[in-house]
Amino acid sequence: MIRVVLPPPLRTIAHVDGEVELQIQGPATQRSILDALEASYPMLRGTIRDHVTQRRRPFVRFFACAEDFSDAPPDASLPDAVAAGTEPFLIVGAIAGG
Repeated sequence: MIRVVLPPPLRTIAHVDGEVELQIQGPATQRSILDALEASYPMLRGTIRDHVTQRRRPFVRFFACAEDFSDAPPDASLPDAVAAGTEPFLIVGAIAGG
């Protein structure tokens, strides 16, 4: 099981509290996690990544094992601790302003 922590606005949209657990097929990658997340919670489609390009939305960041994976290729393997479910995959809403 992969553990995913969503930011509060996405938890509200998905009607979940805390983290969600997902079963994925194959290696743990951003793409496989987001595909499974959107399949389980279709109301999240388009909120994390663009419908057409599948690119991460500008104010969304991805973290795993205290590392920023936001700019990593979508099919790059995530740390073993994420794949094993001992560490969560974090989806974080970035803050901008001045």
